[in-house]
Amino acid sequence: MSKDVYIAGAAMTAFGRNGISMQDLAQTAVVGALKDSETPIEKIEAIYASNVYGGMVLGQVLMRDLGITGPALYNVENACASGATAVHLACQALKLGMYETVVVFGVEALTQLGGGTIPLQRNDYKTELYAAQGMTLPTVYAMRGTRYLHERGETAEILARVAVKNRANGVLNPYAQQRTAVSLEEVLQSRAVAEPLTLLQCCPSMVDGAAAVILTTKKPTRHSKAVKVLASAIQSGHQELGCDDILDAEITARTAGRAYEEAGVDPRDVNMVELHDAFTIAELLYYEALQLAKPGEGAALLRDGQTALGGRVPVNPSGGLLAKGHPLGATGVAQMVEVVWQLQGRADGRQIENATIGLTQCTGGGIAGVDHAASAVHILGV
Repeated sequence: MSKDVYIAGAAMTAFGRNGISMQDLAQTAVVGALKDSETPIEKIEAIYASNVYGGMVLGQVLMRDLGITGPALYNVENACASGATAVHLACQALKLGMYETVVVFGVEALTQLGGGTIPLQRNDYKTELYAAQGMTLPTVYAMRGTRYLHERGETAEILARVAVKNRANGVLNPYAQQRTAVSLEEVLQSRAVAEPLTLLQCCPSMVDGAAAVILTTKKPTRHSKAVKVLASAIQSGHQELGCDDILDAEITARTAGRAYEEAGVDPRDVNMVELHDAFTIAELLYYEALQLAKPGEGAALLRDGQTALGGRVPVNPSGGLLAKGHPLGATGVAQMVEVVWQLQGRADGRQIENATIGLTQCTGGGIAGVDHAASAVHILGV
């Protein structure tokens, strides 16, 4: 019989260019989650560590000085979806009864890369060919943005609205890297990156941070509301041969469908969403892939204020990747930390009233001929 899985504790570090070592980042997040759940170290039966650029056996290196040694430790890499994938794997083991209590953490120190855009996949010969012709992640999303504006009859202002909303939310989040509100004009007039995307429409690429959660099959009593993992879904991307619709976020739609079915939740029941807004156009596409809006109606959802704080389904109340930052290995876990805080009424300054169901969505990996390499959707509830 499958067991229920709960998030007993959640913690994260502030995201930013803070010059803190990966050891200190990871240990701060893990200790915070242990303290938040009142879980003694000796109760941890397994550790799931997510990271992209840290190297071999990173989890063991980071946990050694905390004294959490001995239990099974799984190092997980799945590009931007690494953290969400680590949570998914932990949920599987817990549901099967392999463990009762585990810790999942994600960490990244991107400032160590020295600046610039995140490198594309290096071991894919097709991606190397594309990169030689100037293909980067910003240019991929810029093409999607251009096509979106053309097909939907919109102007660049609709893209800028995403940045304005999420950066306003970031002002309210003490853990966000960028905490400055911006106007539509400031977004549109910021430095061009890849038309129609400007600098303020792209998530910061140089950011350090960590996040951690304690997952358990024992219903926690530490906080007033116990947060349960209602669904955990992961999918990989289909190879797309010939012409494909670059506005069709197929992998996310497919993963979300599996998650809604597993949770027994209708998309209209979702009270808040943390999604992968690495670029402004991504949020608009994911509105429809997650069934928050009907096909072609994502722009109206944003324009009507339904995804703002106080709207029908606030999206990225944390500030999202655009404002909070995107330390790859930590992102998926940090999304869940925000949802836990929101569902338990602990998101001071940006609290969503009466939220009972939250969803996180994270994609990862840019490889040739595939929408994304991975997509993860989790649904949490109280």
